[in-house]
Amino acid sequence: MKGMRKFWVNLASTGILLGLAALYYYATENGWVNPFLFPRVSAIAKAFSKNQDVMLLNLASSLGMMIPSILISLGLALALGTLLGRNALLRDILHPILYIFSVVPSILLSPFVLLLAPNFWAASVFLIVYSTVWSTLFATITGIMTIDKRYLDQAATLELRGLRKLTKVILPAASPSILSGFVNSLRNTFVMLVYAEMYGSRYGMGFFVKKYTDFSLYDHAWGGFLFMVLVLVIVMQFFDRAKEHLLKWTMD
Repeated sequence: MKGMRKFWVNLASTGILLGLAALYYYATENGWVNPFLFPRVSAIAKAFSKNQDVMLLNLASSLGMMIPSILISLGLALALGTLLGRNALLRDILHPILYIFSVVPSILLSPFVLLLAPNFWAASVFLIVYSTVWSTLFATITGIMTIDKRYLDQAATLELRGLRKLTKVILPAASPSILSGFVNSLRNTFVMLVYAEMYGSRYGMGFFVKKYTDFSLYDHAWGGFLFMVLVLVIVMQFFDRAKEHLLKWTMD
């Protein structure tokens, strides 16, 4: 039953996407939209083919900024979230302060960060980490706070302590909450990454789209935009599959 449901869901999603693609094709072919802003599919395909090597270079640049940012964000969120989740006094003191910082948009900090950071890469990584750490951090705190007491009692019975208790009981029990927060953080990562690349980088997927919109070459911009969306969908699907695998012991 679960397999059939997944099949029909995937079929419906694919049908909607194909329908949107067909609508764009007929709209551009029949002049229903502005041909300058919405070029024909053949023009986009030509621009995409022409810029394949450049897009791969920009992809490598984006990943070189995104992967370290994700790792730093995840490490900070797990370390601080575990500490606050297990220490009620520290949580009561720091949680309001962290909440205040979390509601400050990272974009507002960008002028100061760009002036203080040693280079643009470091500034971009800081802004991405600042924008994305909060969802995973608060999810980690909540996940650890709400662990079923039976797991902790069983750990005490087995005399699990320290790092062994943390890795074998606490983090696995809190993993549904942590992974949900992490997936939400990934979406913020992409938003901040594109923003950083659009307004200061010399390479990157966001830079590619911004460059050609500035030149009013919208066939190239659409090609870069579709490539970026494809990459982001693949990344999100990869992490969704990883999440399903890690949480296969939970209920649907």
